[in-house]
Amino acid sequence: FADAPASVETERGGWAPPARDSASSALRNGWDAPAPAPARESSPVLNASSPGTRLKPGVPPPIDPDAIRITRGSPEILGPSPAGSNGVNFALHSSAAKSVDLCVYFDPDAPSTAPSLRIPLDNKENRTGDVWHVAVENIPRGHDGYVVRYGYLIAGDEPPRHKHDRWHPDRLLCDPYAPLVDGRRVFGDRSSSPRGEDSVWMGCFNFDATPFDWEGVKPPGLPPQDLVVYELTTRAFTADASSGLATGRRGSFLGIADKVQHLKDAGINAVELLPVFHFDEMEFQRCKNPRDHMLNTWGYSTMSFFAPMTPYASEGAGPEAAANEFKHMVKTLHANGIEVLLDVVYNHTGEGTDQMPNTFSFRGIDNKTYYMMEDSKHPYKNYTGCGNTFNCNHPVVQRLVLDSLRHWVAEYHVDGFRFDLTSAMTRGQDGEPLARPPVIREIAKDETLARTKLFAEPWDCGGLYQVGSFPNWDRWGEWNGKYRDVLRRFIKGDMGLKSELACRLCGSADMYHVNGRKPHHSLNFITAHDGFTLRDLVSYNDKHNDANGEQNRDGCNDNDSWNHGGEGESVDDAVKNLRWRQMKNFHLALMVSQGTPMVLMGDEYGHTRGGNNNTYGHDNHLNNFDWNALESVRGGYFRFHGGLCAFRVNHPLLGRAEFLNDGDVTWHEDNWDNVESRFLAFTLHDRGQGGGDLYIAFNAHEFYVDAALPPPPGGKSWHRVVDTNLPSPADFTPEGEPGCGARYNVAPRGSVMLVAK
Repeated sequence: FADAPASVETERGGWAPPARDSASSALRNGWDAPAPAPARESSPVLNASSPGTRLKPGVPPPIDPDAIRITRGSPEILGPSPAGSNGVNFALHSSAAKSVDLCVYFDPDAPSTAPSLRIPLDNKENRTGDVWHVAVENIPRGHDGYVVRYGYLIAGDEPPRHKHDRWHPDRLLCDPYAPLVDGRRVFGDRSSSPRGEDSVWMGCFNFDATPFDWEGVKPPGLPPQDLVVYELTTRAFTADASSGLATGRRGSFLGIADKVQHLKDAGINAVELLPVFHFDEMEFQRCKNPRDHMLNTWGYSTMSFFAPMTPYASEGAGPEAAANEFKHMVKTLHANGIEVLLDVVYNHTGEGTDQMPNTFSFRGIDNKTYYMMEDSKHPYKNYTGCGNTFNCNHPVVQRLVLDSLRHWVAEYHVDGFRFDLTSAMTRGQDGEPLARPPVIREIAKDETLARTKLFAEPWDCGGLYQVGSFPNWDRWGEWNGKYRDVLRRFIKGDMGLKSELACRLCGSADMYHVNGRKPHHSLNFITAHDGFTLRDLVSYNDKHNDANGEQNRDGCNDNDSWNHGGEGESVDDAVKNLRWRQMKNFHLALMVSQGTPMVLMGDEYGHTRGGNNNTYGHDNHLNNFDWNALESVRGGYFRFHGGLCAFRVNHPLLGRAEFLNDGDVTWHEDNWDNVESRFLAFTLHDRGQGGGDLYIAFNAHEFYVDAALPPPPGGKSWHRVVDTNLPSPADFTPEGEPGCGARYNVAPRGSVMLVAK
């Protein structure tokens, strides 16, 4: 460690470049070896040359500057990684940088402009290929309650050597491989930013912290055909005061763990969390614009692919707590038989474009590597609707994606992933779709990911639609948008859909019964985070997105919805009752379909967003789970919804590992070609699986259908499990109500399920 002049700030508060020496010459800015302070006299002193010394939780250790050693380091592992027993190796990819300075912060109160160490990396000594690297020995590595922060200052040629380079030499950049991110601590609260630096985010680590105790809890390892998925937004699930949680615990990872009993009562066995990779929830408020009244509550603007969302820690406790509380949440869910899937966004980042940049990391490190670029007025290719497209099939970016996924499986024990706008990830570096996209193949073949469930959202905003044709290697499942569309249209009464409905109910074999694919590769859903909730689907003909600030132009216009006699909530009781019945029809259809069913958070009690079908930016009642509303229907619709989820999990005929054959199902239909027919009935046969035959019928007509029931198997009779026209609790009797006879009068806009007992 050699003395050298401190770096100086420019007049605009940025950074001036240091003299370019080798990495053995580090720059100190406002930092000296601390004198013993009363608060630290009683704590053990860290002697960096004596590893294993006990450290007091939350207390930064004194440092011997003369013991610090800076060496060449290794390019092998990107990001920070332990080096020996008392060092840290740093490695960063940048193909076009002219200079790279590593800034390290040992003092938790130091602002971003006052690093403890500023180390300029030598272009020859500290660079291997396009990877810049350095090792720093005999320094703190983070321990319980104390993280070491770091970042990079990067400059390139001025003017840029390549027109797609973007340099921000006076901005501290976050390492793409940062395991944790420090910054704003409380969701939407600028005052919670450490050191008053709301626009600064730093990578950080704590390699010497006590390992998390999983207490022997293992992932459930559920067979994929058994999953019932619950799409959940971390913040919105418990942010409302009706959750009954303490203020600082609402909207956190711990909040989900606290509500595990509700998830069990809801009959589901997997949660799919909307994005939890670190993002900037206040991105819409960076400048004056029509959306500057909103907060990003959905999280589809990833800033760091390895770090959990820091404000999702309870009580604003920071990045270390966010990581540990996420693990506690996973452990709690696993201990209760519930798997954890993550909705991940690798198709773009939250860094924006030249028109509205939000430079955080990739843009200022190696812009033309991380993003798809073109020669035009707007050079960022935009297949995502968010301004930029991550260059996933570039070898460097592909490696980052794979390393990130492995990190969440190995470190956080997650069970699977849903990939947002996955078709954008199938495009080559020129934007053209690839038949065998390398990143998709590598994810499918990776050993660490072998136990995980993989679901693609098989379309993007550039017109690529791959439902049923997504490159899959028999591993990838798909969000089945065709299932959603057909079910919505049939239940609301559209004609000419009976044959396609039958196909969708059987796992969409026309699309997925290929090679080694199975029914569970079709993820079936009626509603999801974007679009109408189930209640709004039956309450609104049109979207009502004025609160979003874009004059109702945003959001999908084609919703296949029907209000049943009046827009919104101001309708008579007859309309309201019909809406509840239709919601039950939708839910029954979803639960009896072969494939993987997914339900939306809040649909179990009938959550409404007032007809807004694009509520990504509303941190309020539009998104927040209303626990009081849940209680109001606990003995009614919630009983039906949750009970039917559990019935599906428990009945062997409703979650088949293989596609149905002619002996598994009988269609009670001789009128397939009648486009006006909106009645469909079928029987699933118990061929030794157990549970009993199931007779299921859907009537989308406005009149009763007197249906002849098929003879039940010898010695048995039909028992009613579901009749959506009946009031609770008669609408769902899981044990079966006897006395059905030889015929069943299926109500208009009604559906039934019978079991042979």
